Amino acid sequence: MEFDDLKATSGEWLRGTGPESDIVISSRIRLARNVADFTFPPRADESTRRETEALLKENIRELSTASDLKVIDVDQIDDLDRKFLVERQLISREHAESSGARSACIGALETVSLMINEEDHLRMQVFRSGYALESAWTQINKIDDELEERVSFAFSDEFGYLTSCPTNAGTGMRVSVMLHLPALVLTKEIQKVFQAMHKMNLAVRGLYGEGSQAMGDFYQISNQVTLGRTEEQIIQNVKRVIPDILDYERRARQALIKEDRQRLHDQVSRALGVLSSARQISSEETMEKLSSVRMGINLGLVDDVEISTVNELFMHIQPAHLQKIRGEELESTQRNVVRAAYLRDRLTRPPQN
Repeated sequence: MEFDDLKATSGEWLRGTGPESDIVISSRIRLARNVADFTFPPRADESTRRETEALLKENIRELSTASDLKVIDVDQIDDLDRKFLVERQLISREHAESSGARSACIGALETVSLMINEEDHLRMQVFRSGYALESAWTQINKIDDELEERVSFAFSDEFGYLTSCPTNAGTGMRVSVMLHLPALVLTKEIQKVFQAMHKMNLAVRGLYGEGSQAMGDFYQISNQVTLGRTEEQIIQNVKRVIPDILDYERRARQALIKEDRQRLHDQVSRALGVLSSARQISSEETMEKLSSVRMGINLGLVDDVEISTVNELFMHIQPAHLQKIRGEELESTQRNVVRAAYLRDRLTRPPQN
């Protein structure tokens, strides 16, 4: 996989298509698995890590359910390329920052990513743009079933699939839906969502999952319990709450329009003005302003910027992407200047016929 080819595109999670894509950025399902009779990664020596990696690579290459996967040796690429993959959600921060033998197997459309020797021997994830959990589950279940015909995974009749962290044991499944909730943030209703999710044993995380901040008003809703429930039950538990959140966000947007359309229009226009004219700007401020513009487009307050452009910019202004696009490593202050120039170019570029 050529990183230079990826830098001009957007990952699946920001393509801006799929059901409910005005609010739902992406759907993701992840499965954690460990190879039977091999020491789990946190305690494995380098010899065991390499043996496990070779075994999984060999069998992944034979998959008919994911035949377009390209293998990247994560331990052999530089730090910038690892950060680039994290920003695209193709590997985790833990996988990037770890050490020793580890790999990633990535599909051509970036809808599939398999991490070898992360916290577990294998972490499989499938993405869909918009609200499409059932489709994601169908694909990842087929990949899992085919791999299990080739590889014996650590499994207990009592506890299900065994994982490095007990909170992942059982199904090993993490179901996540990434939402854009700017109106709930503006109306200060977002805390009510957090409280409701907590009562339902659902986690609310930031843009890059556990431990990350909610930049750009992006929030990931995901399950916390994996033990004692089937995969279908976990999916249904997440699906049970998403329509309500979508309804809350849409009502909050309409309330903002009804209460003071001019004020909201002014906020959105000012955000677009800053992005289109700034000479230096941080990634945090850019995410905040892009969030306003994205909401403005969906509410009909902006008519000369495409939603696909804004979605792509959410990714391309991140530090590693910006440096890949520029073709050189940049200090933070340099990135702020380059980011501003890139935004001016993209947002003032005439639309293509």
